[in-house]
Amino acid sequence: MIEDLNVARDAALADVAAAASLDDVAALDARLLGKKGELAAFKRQLGSLASVDERKAAGAAVNEALAAVSVALDERRAELAAAARSAAVESERLDLTEFTARPARGHAHVVTQAWERLEDVFIGLGYQVAEGPEVETDWFNFEALNMADGHPARGEFDTLFVDHVAPGGTPGHTLLRTHTSPVQIRAMQAMEPPIYIVAPGRVFRRDTPDATHMPVFHQIEGLVVDRGITMAHLAGTIEAFTKAFFGGNVESRLRPSYFPFTEPSAEFDIRRPNGDWLELGGCGMVHPAVLRAGGIDPEEYTGFAFGFGIDRMAVMRHQIADIRDMYTNDLRFVEQF
Repeated sequence: MIEDLNVARDAALADVAAAASLDDVAALDARLLGKKGELAAFKRQLGSLASVDERKAAGAAVNEALAAVSVALDERRAELAAAARSAAVESERLDLTEFTARPARGHAHVVTQAWERLEDVFIGLGYQVAEGPEVETDWFNFEALNMADGHPARGEFDTLFVDHVAPGGTPGHTLLRTHTSPVQIRAMQAMEPPIYIVAPGRVFRRDTPDATHMPVFHQIEGLVVDRGITMAHLAGTIEAFTKAFFGGNVESRLRPSYFPFTEPSAEFDIRRPNGDWLELGGCGMVHPAVLRAGGIDPEEYTGFAFGFGIDRMAVMRHQIADIRDMYTNDLRFVEQF
């Protein structure tokens, strides 16, 4: 019996070694080690042996054979599983050698570059950077800025109202800010003069996208409140800023205009390389009503404010033909800046 068992064991080990797939191993496991398997049949023969010693020796031999075959099956199963994983990895391998020759790094978007450059310019002029919420009440966005009920900008034709009620607001009076000017009011309420701040940020309006307009864009507001501030300080600041941002050869000018939150008010322009003038934004002396809304006595302090589009500054600085190109995420465009 033991000789027959040894022959059966060796044949089983040979079959295991020759197994070509995991399915083959599973079939051999059932055929060799199952209750009705080839090796299990030897267990059923133990009862036919005459002596106890013969049964003990034969039983030990059967257990050793079963153990040897079980170990062989486990090892072959592990080998084939590893080979299957390697084959899957190889079949799914991607050739990334084209990306290893020149490691590529991302960089700030052209609008972010303009934003950061503007902040650097004004920080160099002694200003602080202030921030405020993008969802505002109409009091901060309009009323405190001397735009009373009935002002065209307060209608849904120009402004995006939201269902959310901002802290301190009432239903139907919460909106996505249309400019960063509300930050000026918040700054005046939170700080004591002298105040020298700029407030960059994202703003929202009901504009149809075209070459010069987007419904979501970026502005930067400036505010100075101190004793003895005049239009001369504003003009000097605009001149210093344009030369610092665009270069020493750029000219700027102020033109009389009207804004409800400044008096007197002006538009400021810079001269294009072709000699034409391009409007960049509005400015003026802070209206006394706006100072009072910010908790500042207009009899003691005066100030000026200015605001312009960061996107437009990027367009002007890099001579971009269409503002929409900056938001298409086309790498051929983005990688130029």
